[in-house]
Amino acid sequence: MTTVKPDPSMIGGVAKVPLARLPDPPALFRTRSERLVFLAGHNPNLGPYLRFLAAICDAQAQVAAQLPAPDLPSAERLQQARSAAMPPLGPSDLRAGLARTLDRLLERLGPIDMPQPARLTLDALRDATPSDRDWVLENVLAGTIPADSVAPHLFAAAALQVHAALAASGLQADRLVPVGIGTCPACGGRPVASLVTENIGAEGARYCSCATCQTLWNEVRVKCTCCGSTKGITYRSVEVEDAAVKAEICRECGKWVKILYQNKNPTLEAVADDVASLGLDLMMRDTDWVRGGYNPFLAGY
Repeated sequence: MTTVKPDPSMIGGVAKVPLARLPDPPALFRTRSERLVFLAGHNPNLGPYLRFLAAICDAQAQVAAQLPAPDLPSAERLQQARSAAMPPLGPSDLRAGLARTLDRLLERLGPIDMPQPARLTLDALRDATPSDRDWVLENVLAGTIPADSVAPHLFAAAALQVHAALAASGLQADRLVPVGIGTCPACGGRPVASLVTENIGAEGARYCSCATCQTLWNEVRVKCTCCGSTKGITYRSVEVEDAAVKAEICRECGKWVKILYQNKNPTLEAVADDVASLGLDLMMRDTDWVRGGYNPFLAGY
């Protein structure tokens, strides 16, 4: 384990950058799938699971390319949300049509190779009663995955990612406003992790990656993405100090969230590399800090 001092990178020199970057769903899920395939080839222990997730993400890309974007709220509601500093997409907006997206994704997942327990779960979810399905969908909309029912929620969360990303892709990025610490300005979702990138127009800009709609939103560096504190922020990594994936730790609220340095490795992808860096989670599990990032693909670990 390596303990890293407060991030020494330049903060004040970061130029003003756009608040949000909206997803291109087919391209996003395709890139994620390709990254997972690459990571599977370099991680013997997690390889089978990463390849399974890669197949899910490939199916997500196909569904995202085929389905139309969900209907957006009216112009009046969008303006009301903006005026109230609220995300324009709420749970009720994302709930509409989600069952159809789940059906389409389950169809795409049918032919892929997967462990037998996952196959049984897929079949059970496909054949579930409407009330049982509604229970699973309501849980993933709330970002709550019961510990004794992880498997069906993984598939439902994958459908929500597609559905929410399609909805977010229809918004106007320049009409979004900050809505709160660690909260996606598009859908109100929680971050998987944050990314330090040079690809959005400003060297060293930090963006949080929404676990739900996949929108990226700007947050200043050396600031807790859970509580907003700028005091007592430190960094830890596994083995090397110059790691491209670190735990950003807040001593104020006791939580930690991964930070990925795309300026060191441009191929890093928030969801894929969050799963592949499970060793960091295992290291942090032995500390007093609690994971603050949300990733349904890590539920149960």
